[in-house]
Amino acid sequence: MDQTLAAMGPRLRVVRERRGVTLAAVSRATGISPSTLSRIETGRRKPTLEVVLQLAKEYGVGLDELAGTAPAPAAEPRRTVPHSFGDDKAVLPLTRYVGGLHAHKHVLPAVAKLSGRPRQVSHEGYEWLCVLYGRLWLALGSQDLVLTAGDVVEFDTRVPHGVANAGYTGPVEYLIMFGPQGERLRLRTLPGAGAGDW
Repeated sequence: MDQTLAAMGPRLRVVRERRGVTLAAVSRATGISPSTLSRIETGRRKPTLEVVLQLAKEYGVGLDELAGTAPAPAAEPRRTVPHSFGDDKAVLPLTRYVGGLHAHKHVLPAVAKLSGRPRQVSHEGYEWLCVLYGRLWLALGSQDLVLTAGDVVEFDTRVPHGVANAGYTGPVEYLIMFGPQGERLRLRTLPGAGAGDW
């Protein structure tokens, strides 16, 4: 039971963000403080069964979905709001476990024209991003970077950031590894190091 309740936090966050509601709005509707909701979503606090039932009712989801026991949907990519800067972005989760680093593949469709700088957001955590295909516009703080296949960036997500497809001819695909509590990737080898150098 403890493990199931602890695993619900990140799922609650996904459900809330998929519905496009803020912590403040959920707090007003449920009476649960925004700080408590935030701690639950980031796994720093286990929700009580009473809180889970209240949030499930507010979000209109079943307990089996929050507990991770609902059958997976058919192969259609899941669309979600987190890190979404356009309604057509597909987000495919690559990890199912809760806690620590989360991995997702994102696909942004081609655009007819660029419509201004990407909308930026900021939040707790740390992110590693790798472009697989196409050209990605990353607005990171005051910087504007155009990344192409093989380019990798890592950044503290408290820095305002946003992305958009920087190409006109096709989609852009990229991987994200996100540490909600600031977890980072660890480079275990040095460039040019052989097995004998370990």
